[in-house]
Amino acid sequence: MSRFLPDRFNLMLVTTVIIASFLPAKGAFADYFGIATDCAIALLFFLHGARLSRDVVIAGVLHWRLHLTILAVTYAIFPLLGLAAGYIPGEILKPELYIGILFLCVLPSTVQSSIAFTSIAGGNVPAAICSASASNLFGMFLTPLLVGLLMTTTGSSGFSLDALETILLQLLAPFILGQILEPWIGKWIRGRKKLLMPVDRGSILMVVYLAFSESVNEGLWQTFSIRDIGVVLVLDALLLALVLAITMFGSRLLGFNKEDEITITFCGSKKSLASGVPMAGAIFAGQSIGAIVLPLMLFHQIQLMVCAVIAQKYAAKRAASAVPMAVEPSKI
Repeated sequence: MSRFLPDRFNLMLVTTVIIASFLPAKGAFADYFGIATDCAIALLFFLHGARLSRDVVIAGVLHWRLHLTILAVTYAIFPLLGLAAGYIPGEILKPELYIGILFLCVLPSTVQSSIAFTSIAGGNVPAAICSASASNLFGMFLTPLLVGLLMTTTGSSGFSLDALETILLQLLAPFILGQILEPWIGKWIRGRKKLLMPVDRGSILMVVYLAFSESVNEGLWQTFSIRDIGVVLVLDALLLALVLAITMFGSRLLGFNKEDEITITFCGSKKSLASGVPMAGAIFAGQSIGAIVLPLMLFHQIQLMVCAVIAQKYAAKRAASAVPMAVEPSKI
């Protein structure tokens, strides 16, 4: 379980925010760093596309009822809960942080951690791989569209066609190229997870540094207090608890078996930091996105810690039910 508790990567995220707070990128350095970040993100989504096996897609796509349930939670129930948070008075939840909560609610699910937790808990792993991957693919279209719809409805700036063009060129095009080349390079890439991990994590750290640099230059920490961050933590935890309850008990009411329940619980309750941070940069281009990604970063850590505990409980129940009862030797 320790691998899913606060780990080296999360410490690196915190360190990146601290560095950006004291040494934010400025001027020409910020411009060149932004170009390098765009290239790193394009490479990240290319690798996502190349890693996704066609066999996995075919094996998982047949379980359409499970996938529709997860997509409904990710792109319908989550956004509705985000809209409900809009009724919290602005004196308690700052409008800028509320936009971050709402943005968090329209993001796709995670891929790696959803699959890992499903595997630990004994769920339907092929379906989890397919569903989490489909969530990210659909998210390239649904997330910006939901941002445009919900944030216009709430009176915030929506999303533009320029943002959609950026997502198509920087995120979707590399992903499709990776899928095209998957038959030739997919096996090689999947066999070198440790070698390619710096691309995954490094690109996220680059985006976080750039985002917080811009926000710090515009007075991020003068705008929000420790109390504001505490409010976001409480809302993130409450949001995760509600969705976990909905996915766990809702899947039982819908008649799914235990393996599918586990898959729905973990894939439906997650939100992707890896996809969310680059999308925030594309959708809110020209705006300060530090406050927008802050709720996502906090939610990311909370979901890892909570889901690690839940996965272990599922695994323990499975192990207990698999232990055969002791049979008393027959007396002769």
